Amino acid sequence: MTNNEHNNTEVAWVIKNSGEREPFSVKKLRRSLVRSGADEETIQMVVDHITPELKNGMTTSAIYKHAFDILEKKTFPVAVRYSLRKAVMDLGPSGFPFEKFVAEVLKKKGFHTQTGVVLSGFCVSHEVDILMEKDERHVFAECKFHNQQGIKSDVKIALYVYARFLDLQKGHDVKDGDEPKIHEGWLITNTKLTSDAIAYAQCTGLTVIGWDYPEQGNLQDLIIETGVHPLTFLSTLTAQEKTDLLEQGIVMCRSIRDNDTPLRTLGFPEERIEKVIQEIGKVCPL
Repeated sequence: MTNNEHNNTEVAWVIKNSGEREPFSVKKLRRSLVRSGADEETIQMVVDHITPELKNGMTTSAIYKHAFDILEKKTFPVAVRYSLRKAVMDLGPSGFPFEKFVAEVLKKKGFHTQTGVVLSGFCVSHEVDILMEKDERHVFAECKFHNQQGIKSDVKIALYVYARFLDLQKGHDVKDGDEPKIHEGWLITNTKLTSDAIAYAQCTGLTVIGWDYPEQGNLQDLIIETGVHPLTFLSTLTAQEKTDLLEQGIVMCRSIRDNDTPLRTLGFPEERIEKVIQEIGKVCPL
């Protein structure tokens, strides 16, 4: 730790998105940069830029933006990874845009997807977040969205998803109907999973996908692999503009690239549209 890191982190209290105060942690900043793929030289450069400027009452959002600006100039791919988690959280506060976004990611993985489908179980009917089909196998996914870091999906969620899966399977086996047989149930969340949730999933065979679980094929990996980025990533849009577009059902960068009509509807002049399209080209190249 450098002298700047030591001197500033002892006194700096930051404000989280939830409004809570906590002491600034260089360790957390370093960990987030490591997860984004930054090398040690880049990590130290970011830390050396940020720590001298720390002040009590700074928001974590302001610190994040500062770190992103530095990364964007140094190494854009790392900047994209660094900002991805926040961009997905910004799809809220409701979970519907997240469900639609995950469905698009899964579609890129070769699944045929539908959202908000009602299926008959043995005991009750279930509205599933995503119904997907691939190789004549049908899977339903429950999407658990949180718009704050630090919240984990616990074992109760895993129990709930598995119970729905069992009811849907039994309903298909016992009742006559045209609905597809559900072969698997998945739990997909944009945050972490508790150790009990993971243990239960491993015991029952339930597929669970968190932000960084499993080690390979987690949600972050799937987003980067498929190139399906949320429009909330774009720095050329204001928070209100992002909200307006989400309310129109637009959740992906590429949707705007393919059709800029929604931007024109919001009154964007040509030069601003061009800046948005240019940023999308950097994030989501063809």
